Amino acid sequence: MGGAVADEGPTGITAPDGGWGWAVLFGCFVITGFSYAFPKAVSVFFKELMREFGIGYSDTAWISSILLAMLYGTGPLCSVCVNRFGCRPVMLVGGLFASLGMVAASFCRSVIQVYLTTGVITGLGLALNFQPSLIMLNRYFNKRRPMANGLAAAGSPVFLCALSPLGQLLQDHYGWRGGFLILGGLLLNCCVCAALMRPLAARPGVVTGPQQSSRRLLDLSVFRDRGFVIYAVAASVMVLGLFVPPVFVVSYAKDMGVPDTKAAFLLTILGFIDIFARPAAGFITGLKKVRPYSVYLFSFAMFFNGFTDLTGSTASDYGGLVVFCIFFGISYGMVGALQFEVLMAIVGTQKFSSAIGLVLLLEAVAVLIGPPSGGKLLDATHVYKYVFILAGAEVLTSSLILLLGNCFCIGRRPQKLQPGAAAAEEEKLHKPPADVGVDSREVEHFLKAEPEKNGEVVHTPETSV
Repeated sequence: MGGAVADEGPTGITAPDGGWGWAVLFGCFVITGFSYAFPKAVSVFFKELMREFGIGYSDTAWISSILLAMLYGTGPLCSVCVNRFGCRPVMLVGGLFASLGMVAASFCRSVIQVYLTTGVITGLGLALNFQPSLIMLNRYFNKRRPMANGLAAAGSPVFLCALSPLGQLLQDHYGWRGGFLILGGLLLNCCVCAALMRPLAARPGVVTGPQQSSRRLLDLSVFRDRGFVIYAVAASVMVLGLFVPPVFVVSYAKDMGVPDTKAAFLLTILGFIDIFARPAAGFITGLKKVRPYSVYLFSFAMFFNGFTDLTGSTASDYGGLVVFCIFFGISYGMVGALQFEVLMAIVGTQKFSSAIGLVLLLEAVAVLIGPPSGGKLLDATHVYKYVFILAGAEVLTSSLILLLGNCFCIGRRPQKLQPGAAAAEEEKLHKPPADVGVDSREVEHFLKAEPEKNGEVVHTPETSV
């Protein structure tokens, strides 16, 4: 392969919105599926792990929490690695880490060792794949970006539909150790997806932006953008409760006396609905009349998700949990399809690689304490209703933060002129008044006095983006 190709994040290179971008979209689809479905699919093994190590709900919930915390908390590290080495090399290393963690977990003799292998090593590997794949996707698509994000996000429910029953099947035939070993082998497919992430190359004659040597490895200036700050706060509160219901819904059904296979089917139902919800949300957001209001649509998606949690807390039988999973799948799919599209709409393409890393870091603490706090509440009360109410209240709060922040802060930011309007404004400023004559000798004198500026465009750090 030769040396690693540095990923320039090329300014001045138009996103192809197709071509090899479809291969990149497929790779992102698979990576997103593994990254988000794995922490939920692992919950199928929780009952066996509890019997093996003699632990409770909150102890097993830490496995999913550490996985998600590594996926989120290593965001700045991923941003630095991508800006330094490029997306493809980082993803190749991440695929090896993800597989190694699950293989090592199959030999663990304590739950602490499972935390370190499945949680830390596999979580780090998935993080090194997930964030670079999103960066590449957003470089290959511009006009079709909402649709591309929606299709890539659909990887999560597709893989959840497959991994949840697969995990149950592997557990029944090979035990949790054999299941972890086989899943570790499946994660090597992340390396195949990494090979698809071909860096964009500038066309002959196209002048690109600043070279790698002048780029920051982590751009902290995004914190000056109040829109980014509001988004980060809202997203951090949201993830406190967003992942709690999928983690506990299978155990909830099992405690009702539902057979294990039938209980695991709940995640399949949720994932099946989610498959269609994410591309549909991406397609709707991509419409010209809807795209300017994507922040409001994202806020509504969070409100819908929180309200679903509150109503799902009243479920008393398997049928009620099925209805809950249907509506949760719709709302969860909307959130998954819109979250990164809205972030890019707020910060722009050039700062996205740093912004997503910082957002994921801020969300990491919330992800780490979300499911375990639900497990503690369940251990104390033995009532699933309270767990779902807590999760719903947290997601509802996040929707209000984003809605009010957008109304009073984000929505009132000075609007940037469109390219056509900017050109017209520039022409108006430089056009001489109709009643003022222009002496040809003055023009000739001006051109001779400053020949170095004639016909050139002066770039500043503010206008070179």
